[in-house]
Amino acid sequence: MKNLLLYFIRKRNPDFVIDNAISSRFLLGYMFTLAIKVIRGSKLLFMGRNPKGMILSSRVSITYLSKIKWGKFLKLGKNVSLSGLGKEGIIFGDNVSIGDYSQIIVATTLQNIGKGIQIGHHVGIGEFAYLGGAGGLSIGDDCIIGQYFSCHPENHNFRNGDSLIRLQGVQRQGIIIGKNCWIGSKVTILDGVTIGDGCVIAAGAVVNRSFPDNSIIGGVPAKTIGQRCPDISFHKIKNIA
Repeated sequence: MKNLLLYFIRKRNPDFVIDNAISSRFLLGYMFTLAIKVIRGSKLLFMGRNPKGMILSSRVSITYLSKIKWGKFLKLGKNVSLSGLGKEGIIFGDNVSIGDYSQIIVATTLQNIGKGIQIGHHVGIGEFAYLGGAGGLSIGDDCIIGQYFSCHPENHNFRNGDSLIRLQGVQRQGIIIGKNCWIGSKVTILDGVTIGDGCVIAAGAVVNRSFPDNSIIGGVPAKTIGQRCPDISFHKIKNIA
């Protein structure tokens, strides 16, 4: 049974190893639950779409399905909401995992539908994420991202004191996150930010400006608190406070 489960899991994650402390009884229950999620994903066949091994939990909401594309083994947690309303919609790479109660929404208005969201291969995003795509959002391959992550590629104009803020329109520059980044829990990234490849962002950071490759980032507002060495070790971090 263990070998059978490993066979299927390694289709999605070739390096996966099951901990020896896990009982056969638990593995049996896990396999049953996984099978249900794969069967649930296969309902997309009735909508004329290839599920490509999609693992679909309960109460997933998908709107504007025609504007959503995905690679192999997309995993959507329970109560995840996807809305592809946008010029480019939503594009998922292979082996993407989205945690429970997350929302991935390109736009919320028919007046100005916005651009789109692109998530690369082998990206894992924790529970309760909110990803907006009005100004465009791109997340590179191999990123690992904690819970309560949020991206907001749009800003409201507010300079005119004689007009209601809600009537002053918006600015949209977009957000780009490079490859191989580790982003901690409760990080917020604001419009116009580019995060280079290989960056690490500390939990709770609010990122309102761009950072180059291999930066270690933290704080509110975020600043550079260290650099990763070329050999992927860490410099001593100074001035964390």
